[in-house]
Amino acid sequence: MSDESTTIDLTTLLRTLQVFPEHLPAFDVDRAPDHPVRLFVEWLTQAVDDKVSSPHAMSLATADAAGRPSTRVLICKNVDDEGRWYFATSATSAKGRDLAANPHAALTFYWPQVGRQIRVRGPVASAGPEAGAADFLARPEGSRAEALIGRQSQPLDDPADLDEAFRRAKAAIEADPGLVSPTWTLYALTAHEVEFWQADHDRRHTRLCYRRDGQAWSRQRLWP
Repeated sequence: MSDESTTIDLTTLLRTLQVFPEHLPAFDVDRAPDHPVRLFVEWLTQAVDDKVSSPHAMSLATADAAGRPSTRVLICKNVDDEGRWYFATSATSAKGRDLAANPHAALTFYWPQVGRQIRVRGPVASAGPEAGAADFLARPEGSRAEALIGRQSQPLDDPADLDEAFRRAKAAIEADPGLVSPTWTLYALTAHEVEFWQADHDRRHTRLCYRRDGQAWSRQRLWP
């Protein structure tokens, strides 16, 4: 099969795939709360009730000092009343290095079962060593052991090397249950912009954007 026919077949396949579920929830913009965190909690709670898979998973987009972007999916750890979204990683990971060079990021929650997206943008800073340590110690033992290895994204020539490093890290945790990775960091993204997106089958999507104005928020509906 030629490359051209493969491309054509793939294009046809992609166009046949369903994008949105048959039934989509309503989004009454006029009844939306004044603060984006309140609406985020409402949507997240509804997603949990609707049994959306991993509703706390989000994509994190960062860029390095040269402006080259990277994205990956990780877990949202918390959202507070000040409009800060929290996530954790090692400061020496690729995303940690990106944030050290360019402390701004974007988050996206996507829940295809209900046709909803939430997009968050803003500056990022460490929540402090005590918060980072508390987050680290709240992780399962295996997750703590993996983080202690501290070689995320580096080349792995032999899987046996990972097994041995993991064994040593687990032994260190068993010897000292309070052991914390010195590079583990809980980051807080302070939202300057939060957009709520509700799909529509006719592509007349409903979009509501909150923008921070000092300690207050303004709201504006966007074209699809």
